[in-house]
Amino acid sequence: MGWVTVADRVNIGLVCLFMMLWSVSGIGVNWGTQASHPLPPDTMVRLLRDNGFQRVKLFDADYDTLKTLGKTGIEVMVGIPNDMLAIVGGSMKAAEKWVAKNVTQHITSNNVNIRYVAVGNEPFLETYNGSYLGITFPALRNIQSALVKAGHNNQVKVTVPLNADVYESTNGSPSGGDFRADIHNIMLTIVNFLSLSAAPFTVNIYPFISLYSDPNFPVEYAFFDGNASPVSDGGTLYYNMFDANLDTLAHALQKNGFADLPIIVGEIGWPTDGDRNANTEYARRFNQGFMSHISGGRGTPMRPGPIDAYLFSLIDEDSKSIAPGNFERHWGIFTFDGQAKYPLNLGTTNSGALISAKGVQYLERKWCVMKPSVRLDDPQVEPSVSFACGSADCTCLGYGTSCGNLDAWGNISYAFNSYFQKNNQREDACKFPNVSMITKADPSPRDGNCKFNIMIQPYYGSAGWYAQKPLGLTSVLL
Repeated sequence: MGWVTVADRVNIGLVCLFMMLWSVSGIGVNWGTQASHPLPPDTMVRLLRDNGFQRVKLFDADYDTLKTLGKTGIEVMVGIPNDMLAIVGGSMKAAEKWVAKNVTQHITSNNVNIRYVAVGNEPFLETYNGSYLGITFPALRNIQSALVKAGHNNQVKVTVPLNADVYESTNGSPSGGDFRADIHNIMLTIVNFLSLSAAPFTVNIYPFISLYSDPNFPVEYAFFDGNASPVSDGGTLYYNMFDANLDTLAHALQKNGFADLPIIVGEIGWPTDGDRNANTEYARRFNQGFMSHISGGRGTPMRPGPIDAYLFSLIDEDSKSIAPGNFERHWGIFTFDGQAKYPLNLGTTNSGALISAKGVQYLERKWCVMKPSVRLDDPQVEPSVSFACGSADCTCLGYGTSCGNLDAWGNISYAFNSYFQKNNQREDACKFPNVSMITKADPSPRDGNCKFNIMIQPYYGSAGWYAQKPLGLTSVLL
């Protein structure tokens, strides 16, 4: 690309200075909000602070969330969803309005420590079929201009969180790294812009997805224990997929003239349910291994030194799309109600363990289950289960999942209860025609990890969030 000249790029010394100034201690975390019953922002912020998180990455710019983060000192990355890229990319006035409302107001009025604006979220995924290819860079450019105009450009940097599929290797090793051929030009445009803006490249890396997608993927290579057979790249040995993946990006940047562009790992983690490889044992092993791997600050062969990263994610989200897989709703290191899932030492608490959310308010201790007297071949059972799972969350059912060993009655009851709880235990949410009943006896198995949850009290924020009224079951199922 002849238009990229040495003169265009930021002086290497300035980039190094930027890296030193912007490198922060501690681990960050992603805070997603696609939950039917989110915990109140003040409970979530206390969860962040109790666990020593110094950085948080958001996927939007919710007013209550940002206001609650004010005066905490926590560094914040606010997000612009993909469906807003065309708006801010197509109008400078819209970009300036967005920055005024979601950055300036919170910095000046609420004392929120906003440090990044994430323009889009993995907009170049191949599954999007190019929907955002033409609008991501205009949005990035306009938001950066709006930040400059508002006087925030020294504190707040723009970035585009990208999936690791934006680069590939021509020889199967990190040294063959380059940007995907179909988006090569637009990637160089974005990378050049980030360099000129002294902004970082943000990448999401998921070894779990590789294991999920390829049954022949070497399991040990996903972890950091050193048990995998190393992969040699011209004499450089790689003992885990993370290092190899990050260095593939580093080679891609170097190959195109941006060897010193800072890299942030925007998402990295391991789910705990919804697939045979998604369990608490593997999640603890991966996340603890990652924390140990980066704590020494040695980095990767291509990028020695500290790594800035955000764990994915803080909490489970039962309303996320399961198109990629049932595991999508189970990435949290905490359950939907803020309870620690497994021992994990982030190096940020005195106890060396995760600290669960405090003061969580639950609905009444009652469940919706299948009537014991109903036969399994009752014609109302199958459509009732189908409706319940389609409207609620049954991702803990199935082969290799936490509730995968339930009998038929247990599976049906789990589906009924999921719908019942999601709809705030309304009586009409447990009226599956002649096949369901409400009980105060916990149906959860006494052994194993399967739990029939009781939902938390709904949170009504300033945006007027409320639990959706359940559909009329009788009319739907008859």
